[in-house]
Amino acid sequence: MIRVLPGRPFPQGATWDGEGTNFALYSENATGVTLCLFDEVGAETHVTLEERTAFVWHGYVPGLGPGARYGYRVHGPYDPKKGHRFNPAKLVVDPYAHAFDGKVDRRAPIFGFDADAPSQPDPRDDAWGVPKSVVADRRFDWEGDSPPKTPWSETVIYELHVKGMSKLHPLVPRELRGTYAGLASEPIVSHLVSLGVTAVELMPVHECMDESHLLRRGLPNYWGYSTLGYFAPDQRFASRPGRQLAELKDMVRSLHRAGLEVLIDVVYNHTCEGDHLGPTVSLRGIDNAVYYRLQKDALDRYEDFTGCGNTLDMMHPQALKLVMDSLRYWVTEMHVDGFRFDLASALGREQGTMSRMSTFFDIIYQDPVLSTVKLVAEPWDVGEGGYQVGNFPVHWTEWNGKFRDTVRRFWRGDPGQVGDLGFRLTGSSDLFQDDGRHPGASVNFVTAHDGFTMRDLVSYAKKHNEGNGEDNRDGSSDATSTNSGVEGDTEDPAILEVRARTIRNFFATLLLSQGVPMIASGDEIGKTQRGNNNAYVQDNPISWIDWELAPAAHELHDFVRKLVHFRRAHPAFQRKTFFRGERVRGEARDIVWLTEAGVEMTGEDWSDPARRTIGLLLAGDAIGGRSELGHPLFDDTFYFALNASDASVSFVVPGADAPDEPWDVVVDTATAKVPVMRRVRPRDPLALVARSCALLRRGR
Repeated sequence: MIRVLPGRPFPQGATWDGEGTNFALYSENATGVTLCLFDEVGAETHVTLEERTAFVWHGYVPGLGPGARYGYRVHGPYDPKKGHRFNPAKLVVDPYAHAFDGKVDRRAPIFGFDADAPSQPDPRDDAWGVPKSVVADRRFDWEGDSPPKTPWSETVIYELHVKGMSKLHPLVPRELRGTYAGLASEPIVSHLVSLGVTAVELMPVHECMDESHLLRRGLPNYWGYSTLGYFAPDQRFASRPGRQLAELKDMVRSLHRAGLEVLIDVVYNHTCEGDHLGPTVSLRGIDNAVYYRLQKDALDRYEDFTGCGNTLDMMHPQALKLVMDSLRYWVTEMHVDGFRFDLASALGREQGTMSRMSTFFDIIYQDPVLSTVKLVAEPWDVGEGGYQVGNFPVHWTEWNGKFRDTVRRFWRGDPGQVGDLGFRLTGSSDLFQDDGRHPGASVNFVTAHDGFTMRDLVSYAKKHNEGNGEDNRDGSSDATSTNSGVEGDTEDPAILEVRARTIRNFFATLLLSQGVPMIASGDEIGKTQRGNNNAYVQDNPISWIDWELAPAAHELHDFVRKLVHFRRAHPAFQRKTFFRGERVRGEARDIVWLTEAGVEMTGEDWSDPARRTIGLLLAGDAIGGRSELGHPLFDDTFYFALNASDASVSFVVPGADAPDEPWDVVVDTATAKVPVMRRVRPRDPLALVARSCALLRRGR
């Protein structure tokens, strides 16, 4: 007989104090909660939680400690028409569990409804096929771990998948490949440090569950945007069973020692339980009406702003508390440096529309922990008016999809792109300046996990997602890509040169623009997914990085590496304020826009749809901003010339004000060499071949 004491309602979850474990579960509409304890062979012992405080059911089990496996059976009405889906035949996981053991077995009857009579609950027990929550030993020696705290203006992000990063790396010990420990291994950390990035952005590392429709096709959710537990590190990436919590902490500590911040991609907009026909494994069976947004005129259906079947209800205090407790936990106990919020517009929806004044944003703003870390929004969802780039609160940074689209279109040669490109090159002041933000509010990217890789972007004119099992219907059909005349791989040297130059154009534009550049993992060495632009189910070499570099990949890597370090060495590309186009501190104008003829651009030039060229002069004596010690920041003067036309164009090198001061060509994307080591004089012609760009530097 297990002895149970009243325990405490807070904190929620399973908390071991050295002598026993306190269990606390919130359920506002439940009539009873049974704690289920499982031994080594899966035998189940039931413990009734008699105490209920402020809707939290709680109890303390003396002598029970780390490693104990448990779940809950929650009693209450099964009445979908009123929003309730309680079914004690279904074991549910603890949403506050810090670790899980096992995965969902889809042979188990995990659906809460009777397939033959959906209005009735399914009476079959599914405990044998449901993951068990685990009482975790959260102790860890951080050994004086200190976060890098890199300012946004100096940040360069590298987006990666934990498994895909090291799975094929020949120098990572075989037993560590594809794991947290593999990401923390010397070969991977050395690559990141050598590349010059300052932060890694991990695709989801929360415990997740594959969706039913994928398992029916024999495919996994490789990306992991299908969360089961918001406090538990994903078991998939542990090198040994049960080690995921310690290994993730060790990974964070190792990356911090290398000077790298750790951001994690979080999915608080929906859960793995899907729509009304989905399984009952967690929140649906704990209190469906509390955690999910239900349609007001059909409580048996969900409001779906995510395209994944359900949306968490950020207007309910408990759902909001679950998210905030999770965020604080990952900062205070897991030492992460920030978050990228998937489909963040859904989190700010209250009365149907997204608002920066929503409760979700207000609570983060005033929170003494969360308000100090990096907050990155994916500023869209699938609801009405879902694209909200530029509309997030002042402390937020956003994935800037407009930068991606404009840069792709400009280098493809699309008409009418120059006007918008001017904003994108300078930090997108049209999106972020009016609300008091800075260029660092824009996370600039050309590619990300979702879509083509950089190499595929210049090699495929259409998607090739047949391997996803959806008849190539999934993924975006508007990739703004080009193939230079041949779909996919080719040995034609002329086409290969055009593709290589275009990739260099993308990287040069990304790394020489104001804002925060983000590099998708593998792009720096020419990763290909063979034309798949939605590889979320490809847990195989299509998604994993191939580290067996060909000569062209070595050349590209060297180009990107040198360009990243060049950017970081020059504050002219790390502005903390937007350009004003006027004299600063009595010096030269901070920015001047020039045509290829060397004259200042007019309104007619900006609006000319046929224009494919643009030049910008950054005056180093007027870059603006101050150092951490308060001193004015100065730098060299730079001239950035871009030619997206189909022909070579001769640009007049600026410098009438200083005719005796030569310019050094740092970058010319006609070659992979950085610096180019070529000197030109003011007013001389600078020939740029078709679809290329160049950066020139003049010393002070």
